[in-house]
Amino acid sequence: MNIHPAAIVEGGAQIAENVIIGAFVYVGKDVAIGPGTVIQHHASVEGHTILGENNQIYPYAFLGGQTQDLKYGGGQTGLRIGDGNIFREYVTVHGGTQEGSVTTIGSHNAFLAHSHVAHDCTVGSHVIMSSLSALAGYVTLGDYANIAWNAGVHQFCRIGDYAMVAASSKALMDVLPFMLAEGRPARTRYFNKINLERNQFSGAAIEHVKNIYRVLFHSKARRSEVLGLLRQREREAPEIYGKIIFAIENARRGFC
Repeated sequence: MNIHPAAIVEGGAQIAENVIIGAFVYVGKDVAIGPGTVIQHHASVEGHTILGENNQIYPYAFLGGQTQDLKYGGGQTGLRIGDGNIFREYVTVHGGTQEGSVTTIGSHNAFLAHSHVAHDCTVGSHVIMSSLSALAGYVTLGDYANIAWNAGVHQFCRIGDYAMVAASSKALMDVLPFMLAEGRPARTRYFNKINLERNQFSGAAIEHVKNIYRVLFHSKARRSEVLGLLRQREREAPEIYGKIIFAIENARRGFC
């Protein structure tokens, strides 16, 4: 281990052998840090937090802090983080609210400076949260999603896989997979074509998403009729249609 003498690592913390901990870092007694992780100066990791491998934590980031939810009445909550994540300066990620609840973050995500993940959120993998963006409590953020600069997501919303909330937007309802929402409040403006191209979706797959967007947002059919149309074509691209159908059927707050 490479632990700076000015760091504070409380007894009980589990630190892998090749972890690097910089000056003035604080690591709490219930923290477990996986191999290859680097925690730069002045960062803090506390609470019942488990970090996987090869995470990069930049100065002044704060992981595992107590929830800001006023309903919190004590008890053991936690934070679970996968591998290969980047937490830039002043990023904050809080633990859960109720006894035994956790905030969960997948792998290979980038949280840019001053972004915030609140209590009880579930964040997938390959996500980008830009500077000053924030998730309220109980938000679910899908794989390859993008929350742009200064955007906010309301409690209990779901942002689907490969979806985007544009800069300075306010998402008050779910954003369906593959879609791009913008505005205050956010509305679905188009499908997230650039994200699909960057992730090497085929031309045929992108055309399916485009057709779904047209059916959902540019037809006068009722929702039940739209779901019927989508189910009829689900066999053509089950991974795409299946995600959309599931998201519509499980949109507790409705969708943008």
